Amino acid sequence: MGLDVRTIMVLFAMLSIMFCGLLALARLHSGNIRGIWHWSAANLCIGIGLGLAYFFSFPSPGVKFAVLSGAILLAIGIALQFTGIQSFKGARIQKRLAVGFVGVIALQTFWFEFIQPDIAWRSIVNSVVLAAGYAACAHALLARVQQPLRTAYWFTGLSFAMLAGVLFIRAVVIWQSHLDNYGLYANIPLNPSSFLAACMLQACVTFGFLLMLNYQLVAEIQKIASRDILTGAFNRRQLEEEVTRLQSRCKRTGDTFAVMLIDIDQFKFINDNYGHPVGDEVLRNLAAIAQASIRAEDYFARYGGDEFCILLPSTSAEEALGLAERLRQTYATNMARLAGLALNSTVSIGIADSSRLGLDFKKIIAAADGALYQAKQAGRNRVMTDSTNANA
Repeated sequence: MGLDVRTIMVLFAMLSIMFCGLLALARLHSGNIRGIWHWSAANLCIGIGLGLAYFFSFPSPGVKFAVLSGAILLAIGIALQFTGIQSFKGARIQKRLAVGFVGVIALQTFWFEFIQPDIAWRSIVNSVVLAAGYAACAHALLARVQQPLRTAYWFTGLSFAMLAGVLFIRAVVIWQSHLDNYGLYANIPLNPSSFLAACMLQACVTFGFLLMLNYQLVAEIQKIASRDILTGAFNRRQLEEEVTRLQSRCKRTGDTFAVMLIDIDQFKFINDNYGHPVGDEVLRNLAAIAQASIRAEDYFARYGGDEFCILLPSTSAEEALGLAERLRQTYATNMARLAGLALNSTVSIGIADSSRLGLDFKKIIAAADGALYQAKQAGRNRVMTDSTNANA
């Protein structure tokens, strides 16, 4: 049984409109993820544009306007997919490029439909321009990105690239065949095969975006689960996972790592006398200073209460001492004005490393805690290492 182009168009038009509704629902539960409404609107435009193709073969004065409207809606749909990708990635949206793309489709369709009617050349030029739009979408997605998003990006990008290829081949076949009497519903193998392939790939594109959305939502949930809500630092569970990875690396390479425990001096006094909102601001202030002070490869986490931990790969206790002193001095000289009050808050820091204690994190953290205790006993607002404590 042969494939009917009109049936393909109508069925996929209905599917696109269903995708529009699905994406609109997804937008309600996607938090701050951007670009979804672009894709929802894109599917609506593509669905209506393809639906209008149903009327192309009927003799009616309004057919020319249906052809023009359908082409413009398809172009708007592709432009929205392109801008939706940019929005999803957090990149600058190239609105002028999208508007120009739609304008080219509108002008050439108007020319070959109203000024110099030629169905074959209209199909050739439209196919080439639409292929260029799909190629731009593919280029925006086939980029370096970390897993698991890479899988979704590349699946969607390759689907766009294949769509561009199908439309370009369609244009070449029409041009080489010299089909003066070409029509969308002409009884030739090109029409049903190319439109079926294009519609299936368009469905793959939307599925790919849903996959991108799913991976992004999972990443957001993982980020929330790994972070301390108040300070934005990693939480203790995430710290312990990072320690496990670092221990494995150190076993392979023979490298060392250091641990820094930071405690806010007299934090209970701040809470009791100024209130917990002020205490929360003090914690956030320390977290901001610490995160600005550490290296990119270091790992900053809230260990519990007013105590924070910094994991320092490829670092000895002596090397960590310099970083700790800079952090302590920066924090001590930073007068945070909170609730109309000027607070001078200080921290005490204890340091230990794996060169003397081995890779057992419990021993290292216990040694750093002991050094922190000695810093508190010695008058607070100071840094001590476990080796200093051991030699004392």
